Amino acid sequence: MKTGALGKALLAAAALVVALPAPVLRAQAEAGPTLVVDYSNPGLLPAHWVLTLRPDGSGHFRSERGNAPIDASAGFQAADVDRDVKMSAEFAGHVFETVHQHKNLNLDCDSHMKVAFQGWKKLTYNGPDGTGSCTFNYAKDKDMESLGESLVAVAEAIVEGARLEILLQHDRLGLDKEMEYLVEAAGDGRAQQICTIRGILERLADDPEVMERVRKRARVLLARSQG
Repeated sequence: MKTGALGKALLAAAALVVALPAPVLRAQAEAGPTLVVDYSNPGLLPAHWVLTLRPDGSGHFRSERGNAPIDASAGFQAADVDRDVKMSAEFAGHVFETVHQHKNLNLDCDSHMKVAFQGWKKLTYNGPDGTGSCTFNYAKDKDMESLGESLVAVAEAIVEGARLEILLQHDRLGLDKEMEYLVEAAGDGRAQQICTIRGILERLADDPEVMERVRKRARVLLARSQG
C-alpha cells in the first residue's frame, strides 16, 4: 500500500472511532442537567414526593400518601400523583442558577439548628459540569432555604391540582372552599407555579355545572399562571 493510501486509511479509521460514541454523547447532551428534589415528612399528606426538574421547565412529579391518619373533615384526598409537569423556564432558570452558585450542591446545606421540623429536602444535581447532593430541614444559607420553600410550594400546587380533579369528579360543592384556599395560597406564595395545573383550571373555568365562584377563581389563577 502506498503512503498516501495508508494515510487516508488511517484517517478513515480514526473518523470511524470518533463517530462510534457520537450517539451516546448526543443522548447525554439531549438529556441535559437535572435537579431531583426528594421530600419526606411522615406527618403530612402526601408524606413523600419526588420532583424532577430540567432547565427548560419540563419535569416529573410523583407522590406517595404515607401512613398519616385520614382526617374525615378534610373531605376527599388526592390519590398518589405520578405525572409529567411543566414549570416556567424563568422559574427553572432561577433554580439552576441557585444550584450552580452553590457548588452544584457539593456542600453541607443543613443549618443543624434546633428549629421546627419542616420536612427533609434532598436536592440532587446531575449535569455535564458535575454532580452534587445535599439534604436539609432548614438550610444554613438563605438562598438555599428560599429555594427549598419554592420547590415545596410547587409541589403544593401540583397536589392541589390533583385534589381539584378528585373534587370535580366526586364533590363539586367542595370545589368552592378548595379554590378559595388555592387563590389565597397562590397569592401568599404557599403554592407556586400554578402553570403546572393549567389543565384542571381550564376545565373548571369552562364547566357550566360548577359554581360561578369556582369558575371565576379558576380564571383568576389562569391569568396569574401566564407569567
